[in-house]
Formats: sequence, structure tokens, C-alpha cells
Amino acid sequence: MTKLEEHLEGIVNIFHQYSVRTGHFDTLSKGELKQLMAKELVNLIKNAKDKATVDKTFQDLDANQDDQVDFEEFVSLLATVLKASHKNTHK
Repeated sequence: MTKLEEHLEGIVNIFHQYSVRTGHFDTLSKGELKQLMAKELVNLIKNAKDKATVDKTFQDLDANQDDQVDFEEFVSLLATVLKASHKNTHK
């Protein structure tokens, strides 16, 4: 596997480390998203441990409003964080 492929597989694995904890095994509940953000994105998302930040992020991600964040919805969070990280490298 290439380095990029390894990183992509790692993202999928991290998603599943949190998604299997409660409810449906392939979606994130708000609590699972909060845990993921607090442990995996704490340095990239301002106030990642703050309840209001998690609530707003969850609401924004849950495009189909089923009170779960599926992988496709989660990818939109990663795209936003990745774009911000890229922008910060040019400062």
C-alpha cells in the first residue's frame, strides 16, 4: 500500500473504532462523534471538547437528519478540517 492509501485506511479504521461503540455499528451517535473529536481532532478543531461545538458540528454533519453521522457525512467534516490544515501550512 502507498502512504496515502495507508492514511485513508487509517481514517476508515478510526471512524469504525468510534462507530461500533453504541447504536448502529456503521454510524456515529452524537456521543461517539464527541469522543472522536475530543481524542482525534482536538488540535485541529477549535473547542473540540465543548458541548456547543459538538452539537453544532453534529447538526451540520447530519445532512439527512437521522440523528446519526454516517461515513459519507463524516467525510465532509474531514474535508473541512483538511482544507483548513492546508490553508494553515501556507501561513
